[in-house]
Amino acid sequence: MSDTTFAPVAAPASIPVGEILPWAIFGGLLMIIAIYFVGTEEGAMALFSGGYVHEFVHDGRHLLGFPCH
Repeated sequence: MSDTTFAPVAAPASIPVGEILPWAIFGGLLMIIAIYFVGTEEGAMALFSGGYVHEFVHDGRHLLGFPCH
């Protein structure tokens, strides 16, 4: 005689792609903007004059492997 019992397993909930897609695009744009400011906001490509943005993200640049000086 077997004491094995089987419990019903609920089907996983489907992911509504239509609801997630706008948030994924928004998050992707935020990441691209952040990478721009960390990686290329200096010199000829700078949006702001002076080195304020560069100095603000200076340690993050080194942590991510961007050369800066």
